[in-house]
Amino acid sequence: MSRINGFIGRRDFLKFVGIGGVTLTAAATGSVFWYAQPAEAAASDTEPDSPDAALQKLLNGNKRFIQHKPEYPHQSQIRLQEVATVQHPFATLLSCADSRVPAEIIFDQGIGDLFDVRIAGNIVTDEALGSLEYAAALLGTPLIMVLGHERCGAVTAAVQDKPLPGKIGSFAKAIKPAVTEVKGQLGDLVENAVVANVRYQVTKLKQSELLTGLVEEGKLKIAGGRYDLDTGEVTIVT
Repeated sequence: MSRINGFIGRRDFLKFVGIGGVTLTAAATGSVFWYAQPAEAAASDTEPDSPDAALQKLLNGNKRFIQHKPEYPHQSQIRLQEVATVQHPFATLLSCADSRVPAEIIFDQGIGDLFDVRIAGNIVTDEALGSLEYAAALLGTPLIMVLGHERCGAVTAAVQDKPLPGKIGSFAKAIKPAVTEVKGQLGDLVENAVVANVRYQVTKLKQSELLTGLVEEGKLKIAGGRYDLDTGEVTIVT
């Protein structure tokens, strides 16, 4: 059996439970059969076997979304019970807290598929980094995507560089290095800064020794994407 961070891999575990479940179902009560069902259902799921496959699975889901052909995977009662006590998300997202960018919907995924870290401007704070490291190192998630989006309010605030009340200015400050990088470039400054900010935050993630080690071992991929509010399409930018 394969192991992830010292634990039996989910696919092998489910196969093991599925084999034993046949005998249990034949000899036990209906309640045991009920518990066997989630394992049998999950055993037929296809899981990404590499970081690149995880990225492709995300993009395939986004394609279904923009084509209005969603499958709504892993949104059943069986799935709810399967992941009630354990999680093995295949992708982690650091995305903006914007209400128009709901990860599970735009990537056509379900319960337990994505580990979401959402913060205005999709910035890397210590707390966000710790969450991403937890997902990669302890949950074995093979993909991290930093996802920015068109017409981001946080990026706009950083571009305008005006005083903001309370702690609102904190995320604008975290984006300013990306704004500085694209000043003077052709095109819309906000849109250029959205992409530059995604790349800047990806660079900050790659300063993590823990994440970099996993990348070097081939266990993790860190990517950056831009979400189009008008079309729903996610484009890889780094």
